[in-house]
Amino acid sequence: MRHSTTRRNVLRGTVATAALAATAAATTGAHAVPRGGAGPNIGILLYDGFSLLDPTGPAEVLSRLPDATVTMIAERRGAVRTDTADVALVAERSISEVDRLDVLLVPGAGNRGTVAAMNNEALLRWIRQIHRHSRWTTSVCTGSIVLAAAGLLDGRQATTYWASAEYLQATFDVTYLPQRYVRSGKIITAAGVSAGVDMALYLASLMTDDDTAEAIQLAVEYDPQPPFDSGDAAVASPQLKEKALQLLAASQV
Repeated sequence: MRHSTTRRNVLRGTVATAALAATAAATTGAHAVPRGGAGPNIGILLYDGFSLLDPTGPAEVLSRLPDATVTMIAERRGAVRTDTADVALVAERSISEVDRLDVLLVPGAGNRGTVAAMNNEALLRWIRQIHRHSRWTTSVCTGSIVLAAAGLLDGRQATTYWASAEYLQATFDVTYLPQRYVRSGKIITAAGVSAGVDMALYLASLMTDDDTAEAIQLAVEYDPQPPFDSGDAAVASPQLKEKALQLLAASQV
């Protein structure tokens, strides 16, 4: 019996495990070629010390937009390490190679990465340049502080990581809103880490329609049902907040 190993059939569960394993073995060493779509050109800025889910969560969602192209960009091409230094993502383009994007996403980081990024004039200048022509400029977590350092949030409402909210509002001309994501014109900021997925789905609905965004949500099976109800800083105890920050600090380099 001949088995079809198209992606459609694999996802629908019609391929036997043995056939799938045989196909995988036969294609060892093959490399996917990045595609250039006719749809939106989405760029995600990486910088040393970023938080892993900040870029990858939204990338998973936004890469499913019809004909979209998602590119990781950094000051220089190559591997860029996260705040824990355990994982790296590859930037396929440098900021000098990119002068226009439909969507810019700036992730957050730990203290070291955020402070370095907000004081990196080359990055801030590039962010301002891209923002001038972008359809949407977005951030996740403390990425909003980087946007604020670039002067893009002056007089606007925004959100950020819960522990950075006071700093954002006290340091910049920004009104902090404790929401999962906040839209102010063409700028959308997301709260901490996992909120980037919510923001990306909202952005997907704005760039296409609700039906497409809902289909993407189902495609990635985003139906969070965490075992604990402890993700809202507004109701978390001081002890839990302190432990959360201690765990972050201990895991970062």
